[in-house]
Amino acid sequence: MNDILSVFSESDLGNVSTSVTLLFLLTVLSLAPSLLILMTSFARIVIVLSFTRTALATNQMPPNQVIIGLALFLTFFIMAPTFQQVNEQALQPLFDEEINLEEAYDRATIPFKQFMAQHTRQKDLELFIEYNQAEYPDSIEEIPMTLLVPAFALSEIKTAFQMGFMIFIPFLVIDMVVASTLMSMGMMMLPPVMISLPFKILLFVLVDGWYLVMKSLLQSF
Repeated sequence: MNDILSVFSESDLGNVSTSVTLLFLLTVLSLAPSLLILMTSFARIVIVLSFTRTALATNQMPPNQVIIGLALFLTFFIMAPTFQQVNEQALQPLFDEEINLEEAYDRATIPFKQFMAQHTRQKDLELFIEYNQAEYPDSIEEIPMTLLVPAFALSEIKTAFQMGFMIFIPFLVIDMVVASTLMSMGMMMLPPVMISLPFKILLFVLVDGWYLVMKSLLQSF
């Protein structure tokens, strides 16, 4: 413990640099969940997968852990080029002490800004720019993260709900057909969900539904 405290207390330039790096890494790790949700494709993926499970009416199948884990690995797959650019342009020069923390932050935000700007609706971005009474930026690099991140998150949620609606339609048709059939047969006391669930699962399996959902998510980026 004393050795750790001495790293922060000594005035040697090497120790100060190490201390700043440790503080920077601890800060990034503490903010990592929020950054992962709001600045990557994670939000859209996990919402669409949750919509799919709800449309199937399978309650907790697949479990939340499976959905979150799948969304996490899909996020890493989709964001791999962005993460690679951040590593090459910001992290490696910072660790090699070629640039300082401020310059590393500026370099690291550029790939994220480019990714988020591609999937942010102009209407959503204008909402936050006008509310903040800021000037319209001339380039993507000039957009502040405080404006781009909420605009990107709003666009992602809207896109995810649109995809979820399209997923719901075929299962809604099955529910309506089953409910109408049961009512015409006088079985009004029998819950339609119990009858429609096997048909929905069968349809989802026959059309290879999970493959189609994953394909649609990947192509949306």
